[in-house]
Amino acid sequence: MSLFNTILSAIDNPSQAASPNQLSAILGTVQQLSQSNQANPETLQTAMGIIGRYTRSSLRDKRAADGEAAVANLVDRYSGTSASREVVNLLFNTSQVQAMTTEVAERTGIPATTLQNLLPSLVPLVLQFLQTGQETGGAASRNSVLSAFLDADGDGDVDIHDAMQQAGRYLQS
Repeated sequence: MSLFNTILSAIDNPSQAASPNQLSAILGTVQQLSQSNQANPETLQTAMGIIGRYTRSSLRDKRAADGEAAVANLVDRYSGTSASREVVNLLFNTSQVQAMTTEVAERTGIPATTLQNLLPSLVPLVLQFLQTGQETGGAASRNSVLSAFLDADGDGDVDIHDAMQQAGRYLQS
């Protein structure tokens, strides 16, 4: 099942946090960031797809070291539409930030310095997508979207960029 299908299932499940308003807030923030940084929203979505891959790797490492609950707590605490340099520092070391910004810059044309300034805004948006699957029962409850994201087998089925495109189409229908 694709990441977006998992998000749609969460929207249809009243016991999970996902809502069309949540998706709209994510896409609206991407739109605002693209305007304020003179970038195409599609370009920022591509950047978020790459950032999502790095985020998945970091969250998997955190899950292996600290457990599922620690990852769920991190996603709950730092997901949103507000910038957080702290979450960037928690998830990525300096070499990971350098590799990520270099890859994003090469694939999107956004200057690396601009990307370093955007990371504190884009990483919480990636986490906001993941937070949509959180069950409303509390911190110990299950998050289907986060689980699908972390358990992806690398076959390309789980991608933040694709999920954002599909969310935009979903909200327009």
